[in-house]
Parts: sequence; structure tokens; C-alpha cells
Amino acid sequence: MTKAELVEKIRAKAGLASKVQAEGALDATIAVLADALAAGESVTFTGFGSFKVTERAARKGRNPRTGEEITIPSGKVVKFTPGKLLKDSVK
Repeated sequence: MTKAELVEKIRAKAGLASKVQAEGALDATIAVLADALAAGESVTFTGFGSFKVTERAARKGRNPRTGEEITIPSGKVVKFTPGKLLKDSVK
């Protein structure tokens, strides 16, 4: 599903008058989610799932082109854990 398709589904489901309103709501939601994660907070949508930032340790890797061993630096990554309702709806 593309962003445009998602915006159209949000518009229809929420009964909004225009796609512009739906896209604004989606953009605002994504911005608030990104800001919270950047601040180190976790975000939970009951039944849907939760997003949290975790630290990934440095590790050894290999350049696929040359086969040379490299060190991949540590960093922060966003992890999503699906909630029970989402898991059950996908089954």
C-alpha cells in the first residue's frame, strides 16, 4: 500500500471531506511519532503494537563486493512489537 492509498483509506474511514485533511493528519501522526522516538520515548498503540528505540551493538561485517571484513558501528534502531489484536487479525 502506498502513502496515497493509505491517505484515501483514512479519508474514507474517518469521513473527512478531502484527501488534504487526511494527508495532514497522517503527516502529523508520523511527525509526532518520530519526535517521540527521537526523544527516547516508546510509543504504544493498545492492541496495535509498540515502537521503541534500542541500541544495536557494533559488529563485524563483510563487504559483499570485495570480501573485506569491516566493523559496522553501533547505533540506535527503531523496533516494532505487534500487539495481540494485530497478530490475531493477520492470522
